[in-house]
Order: sequence, then C-alpha cells, then structure tokens
Amino acid sequence: MKIEKFTFNGFQENTYVIYDHKKNCIFIDPGCYDRQEKEMLLTFIEENNLHPKAIVNTHAHIDHVLGVQFLSKHFQIPFYLHKDDVETLKSVSNYAHLYGFGAYEPYEGEIQLLEDQKEIQFGDIQFQVFHTPGHCPGHVVFYNAEEKIVVNGDVLFKGSFGRVDLPGGDMDVLKSSIFNTLFQFPDSTKVYCGHGPETTIGQEKTSNYILQF
Repeated sequence: MKIEKFTFNGFQENTYVIYDHKKNCIFIDPGCYDRQEKEMLLTFIEENNLHPKAIVNTHAHIDHVLGVQFLSKHFQIPFYLHKDDVETLKSVSNYAHLYGFGAYEPYEGEIQLLEDQKEIQFGDIQFQVFHTPGHCPGHVVFYNAEEKIVVNGDVLFKGSFGRVDLPGGDMDVLKSSIFNTLFQFPDSTKVYCGHGPETTIGQEKTSNYILQF
C-alpha cells in the first residue's frame, strides 16, 4: 500500500489517500472544504488513475468530515464510521457555522458501521479496526501488521495526544486506549496522525506527554 497525506482546513487536519498496486484507493478522514482543497484531492486521484472505493473515518469531529459528503457524492462510494460516533457526526451541523464552515454539507447517505477487531478490505488495502475511545466515543484506528502502520486519527500525536474536553471525551478512557491498544503494537509501527507529523509507537512509548499522567 501507498499513503499520500494532505493537510486541509483551518484545523490543519491530515487527510489520507491510501492506494494499492491495482490503483484501488480509499480516503481516510477527508477534511477538504474549500474549492482549492477539493480540486487538489481530485487532481491527485485523476493524475494517478486511482479508483476510489470508500471513505473510512477514524472519527467524526468537524475537521475530519468536511469532505465526506462531497467525495461520497462525487465518486458514489460508501462511508464507514463506528456506531458510537454517529451522533458525533450528526452534531456537526449544529456548530459548523461557529467555526467558519457555513457551507458545510452534512452526509446524506447510509453509514456503513465499523466494528472493533474486524477487518476491512478494499482491493489489496486491508486494515484491522480497533475501537479507541477517549477523544470521542466512537474513535477507531486502522492497523496493518504486515505494513507496520497505524492510521490513528486524534488518539496519539508526536509528543502529545488527543484533547478530551469535547463532548464524549474522557482522559482515563483515552489513556486506556493508548496504553492497552496502541502501545501494544510493535515499537517499529509507523503512526499516521490526524494532525502533525508521523511518529512511531516506540518513540511515543518512551517520550509522549501521556506518560506524565
């Protein structure tokens, strides 16, 4: 698998396009909002002759879902989310304008539900889903042992971790997700974060600020 990262919107959110040698691809956490960001993503798909298969989200905070409806409609592809974050998604319409996203388009289709410990596969793109609440109730991460990668959204950052002061956030639950799930992956696992640069599990196990709590 190959991974392309785009950083979108005012929250500097990382959107990922993951694709295989057959040109199948998925979007993880599409945060594209304005015309330029959407065109940037579409241009990458077109220039690389990719075939979008799905949108798969770690969670449904506003900065991670701004492009869901656009991509779902444009490519006629399904959207996947954990059941415990469906309400998080629905709430975005209530506050989007407060963050300057007055043109936010709510997702209108059926939500395909992700399940803990289950595998998802699109072509040769394969991940195991792990439920990792704490930042929000339905947060999940996508782990591929063979590739030694985890796309972990807003659970773990380089030297930091996801905020817990939003609805559904809980520090004790987040710590459990980090220590009992993420820190159980091999130290060499590369971590693709929802904000900021990549890191590794080994680096965070020895230096992350979460260790002080």
